[in-house]
Amino acid sequence: MQFGILGLPKAGKTTLFNTLTASAEETGKFSASERTHMGVARVPDPRLARLRDLYEPRRYVPATVEYVDIPGIERGEGAESLDLGKLRTVDGLLHVVRAFADPEIPHPDGAVDPRRDIATLELELILADHSLVERRLERLDKSQKRGLSPQEEREKRLLAEVVLPALEAERPLRALGLAGDDEKMLRGFQFLSAKPLLVVVNVDEDRVATAKPEEFGLGEGDAGQGVVVSAPIELEISRLAPDEQREFLADLGLAEPSLDRVIRASYQLLGVISFFTVGDDEVRAWTIRRGTIAREAAGAVHSDIERGFIRAEVVAWDDLLRLGSLPACRDKGLLRLEGKEYVVADGEVVHFRFNV
Repeated sequence: MQFGILGLPKAGKTTLFNTLTASAEETGKFSASERTHMGVARVPDPRLARLRDLYEPRRYVPATVEYVDIPGIERGEGAESLDLGKLRTVDGLLHVVRAFADPEIPHPDGAVDPRRDIATLELELILADHSLVERRLERLDKSQKRGLSPQEEREKRLLAEVVLPALEAERPLRALGLAGDDEKMLRGFQFLSAKPLLVVVNVDEDRVATAKPEEFGLGEGDAGQGVVVSAPIELEISRLAPDEQREFLADLGLAEPSLDRVIRASYQLLGVISFFTVGDDEVRAWTIRRGTIAREAAGAVHSDIERGFIRAEVVAWDDLLRLGSLPACRDKGLLRLEGKEYVVADGEVVHFRFNV
């Protein structure tokens, strides 16, 4: 699972990236990186950590999210300044928006205005998609002379009658709610404004415990989901020992690092969940789409297990913790046998029986 981090210059993108992925990319006040950075963040999951403590395995493997930090976007240059090669392939977008004041770091557009910046970046994504649609329609028009296939005719109609009007009305494609064959047809274009969007509002330290995403218009109309952080202080917290972290967070009025919420929100935005496999050798989280059936979930572990699937042994993570072992759960009737069509739920511990 991969997210692209983007935003206007000096919004705090790379500071956030460093905190999420434990990286150390340059974040100087008076310079901006022109490079794309890539890193991996562990998904914080107290359920999995408690299972680790129960089993004390040789390997502990949390779920992960890969983040791609894109250089700052200049207003009016979206299609040119975006690293389209990287962004087209990500599963979702994370827009870092500046809501902090710093006289040493002038905002590119003068005054700090998060709502304006959210709208500005959304428009850049829409313009990049608009250019892509126009080019595709031009190619289809040129092919009209030889005759279009039924598939091409349908594609042209969808682009010209649904997609282009939405973009010209400055509406992101994710707001159209397309489904079925129409959604599948557009999937190959990897439109940027169709990708799930999480807005991270980067505020001053003294506001991180009180500011709400709704203050910035998030969650209204076509706006994306939002999380509030203070990226510099979060980076400082991430480098402390656990006991010092808790003390620092308490001083700020926070129950947990805001960045934990960013990672979880990234995970949840795409409609994915975790199931767990446990044992003395390994305790591990596996990422699947919500609604995945047991046989397909087995394929996340190994294709051979999916191919030879017989049944799944399933127990809730908290029942396993409470009783202390899978045999004890079986004795209490809490370890169930499920077939290939069973829909795996978030947080379940699963053992697959298979034969190949």
